[in-house]
Amino acid sequence: MKSWHAWVPQSAGFAHPIVIDVRDIGSGNSCQLIDIAIEFGGFVATHVIEEARFGSDHAVMHRAGDLADFEYFQERCLQRRAQLADDLISAKARTRNFPVLAVLAPVMTQAEGEITYPGDPMALYAALSVAVHQAVHDAGPLERATHYNDLAPEWTAFPSRMYRASVGHDGVRTYGAAPNTDQTVFDPRVWDESARVTWIRLLREVQPRVVLISAVSPAHRYALEIAALVKSEVPGAYVVLGGRHADETVTVAPGGSRLLVKPSGTSAVIQEGKAPRVIDAIVAGEAYHAVDVLMRALALAMDLEHRWVDRDEVLPCLQGLLHREGVKPGKSLVLLSPCGPDDPVHAVPLNGPTLDLASLPAPYEAFAIRSHFPIFTDPETGDALRTAHFMVSNACPYRCNFCSESAQVGHGLRRFREDAIGRAIERICEYVSYGAKALFFDDSVFWSGRYRDIAEFCRELSRIRGADLASLDPRLRMFLAGEDDMERLRHLQWGAQLTVDTLVALHSDRESDEILRQMRDAGCSYVYIGIESMSPQVMDGIHKNLRREEGRPWGAKVREAAALVKKHGLQLGTSVLFGLDGESRSSIDETIREVGRLIDDGLIDLASPNILTYHPATPITRQHGMHERLDYHSPRIDNRKPYIYFEEAFPGVVSVLLTEDDIWHIHNETRIHWGRARNDTSADHAPASGGPPRESAGDRTEPVEAVHG
Repeated sequence: MKSWHAWVPQSAGFAHPIVIDVRDIGSGNSCQLIDIAIEFGGFVATHVIEEARFGSDHAVMHRAGDLADFEYFQERCLQRRAQLADDLISAKARTRNFPVLAVLAPVMTQAEGEITYPGDPMALYAALSVAVHQAVHDAGPLERATHYNDLAPEWTAFPSRMYRASVGHDGVRTYGAAPNTDQTVFDPRVWDESARVTWIRLLREVQPRVVLISAVSPAHRYALEIAALVKSEVPGAYVVLGGRHADETVTVAPGGSRLLVKPSGTSAVIQEGKAPRVIDAIVAGEAYHAVDVLMRALALAMDLEHRWVDRDEVLPCLQGLLHREGVKPGKSLVLLSPCGPDDPVHAVPLNGPTLDLASLPAPYEAFAIRSHFPIFTDPETGDALRTAHFMVSNACPYRCNFCSESAQVGHGLRRFREDAIGRAIERICEYVSYGAKALFFDDSVFWSGRYRDIAEFCRELSRIRGADLASLDPRLRMFLAGEDDMERLRHLQWGAQLTVDTLVALHSDRESDEILRQMRDAGCSYVYIGIESMSPQVMDGIHKNLRREEGRPWGAKVREAAALVKKHGLQLGTSVLFGLDGESRSSIDETIREVGRLIDDGLIDLASPNILTYHPATPITRQHGMHERLDYHSPRIDNRKPYIYFEEAFPGVVSVLLTEDDIWHIHNETRIHWGRARNDTSADHAPASGGPPRESAGDRTEPVEAVHG
């Protein structure tokens, strides 16, 4: 047996480290720490990493706000503020701000075409929303600052209307001498040599003191490379990682004190030596307020002269702020990486009150709308309209075992709660004032599938679209500055995601018919649903096809739902997922054929073929034996065709039920049977016959940016 020390602070009631035994499963330091919890008075200290290398590594679990000497923290804050005030007066310091960059790591890299998440980096925007909002409102002279004690990030001004109107599609921005908040984001869309060179140039120009990176699992390897370049070009910069990969791989067990890390988690692969030590902190969970308090702690941990973070000071500064102010709403975790090879990981769970999404600043308050979805077009010119993403809930109420959007995978379902309809309408007016001509509701299910809420929302939206500016509530008029804004509101197009079950199983045809009519009358022009498969042997194994009836198979319900949507003149987009349990070549062909018939019958306008990709926290990942085998960290995995034709697909993390030949088959056959309705995410076309496609310089189309759930 080998032992690993999980140190618990004395403030939790322990004077000595707790020793957790682990089973030796191989030679050297290679150990497997089984899921052991040692509980004392409700405090649990354990670290679950499978196939991890520990050596003298250990984790320290902290209660939020535990600080041995709070008076010292207060006095230190006073001294720093006085010193910075003197430095500003004497011109020793020119400004109180330090440069910061925020990055969305792209999901893939390839030489030909693009495979990207469509639209704006909303996960990053949402995670930064509180921190940036607070920083901008605290910007200005030091004597008027209340949120930041002294130094503060260079988030000092929101984008102007003129700036918002001028931005194009490109996610790469120029930082400039006096950047607005939008210009502090780097969103390369694709990670290739050009993006790498641009990132290095930006790092050299800006010399950021803090870099915040957001990454889903397929982007994690590129997030690590982005962070490595930070450490190479700006060694003193402090790198924070967050996003869906962190959410799914490091968390705190119920009770708030047991640290759980999956084998593909960042801290696990770094601890095992599979990835370089280039991450200084990880934020997981509902990170809105956590990012804000961490940024303030980093500012306090900087030396006033050179403004580099002293890593040893981050934890006491974080705990000092939490002790003084308490934990804000949301369940999150701040994980501080070791300062040295023999130092511990420090974990601070932040267990605040239940979060109301409506209470957060709008994600677009600080960032320009760059999305242009071709599904929403100008009726006169045919141009794609500037499209804002919108969410009134952050997870799916259903429990499909393959989906990372399920509430069971994350931290529960959070919604707009207090005055939900009113706040949603207010936010629509805000986005219209930012130049939005279209909206897409990114909720996994529109208003969580609750028809009462959908109906009330549509009635209110219809009312304000038909009103004149003077008659609107003052809280709406504060965003709608003039007739140009009102004109955009009146002609606003929007789309949303529903499910087959919502439309034809959980509600009657009459109820669904009425709700779709109200959506259309309120400006909805597009509905997106997940078909997944048209094969009964596949659908029987997943949590869809609710309220099953004899003689009414899934395929018939899909056709009914599609017909209901099309009855109201709405465009219908669909998602199809290959590689679920029960999949075979015959079920693949059945799905392709039946979806093709729906397209031929005019019931589907857009069909997106997808390959099941394993996410760290989804049940199907463990069921298929992949939870210990996921490689989202190796930098040079061969990224090749046919995987590049499918969003998120990557060798080694796609369904074990599909061979590479199956994936080629799906690519080629959907081209044949779905034609122009197939959502293309690649720039290459395959031939209209089986087998790998031949290269042809003349056989290309532009990639289609699509809404996709």
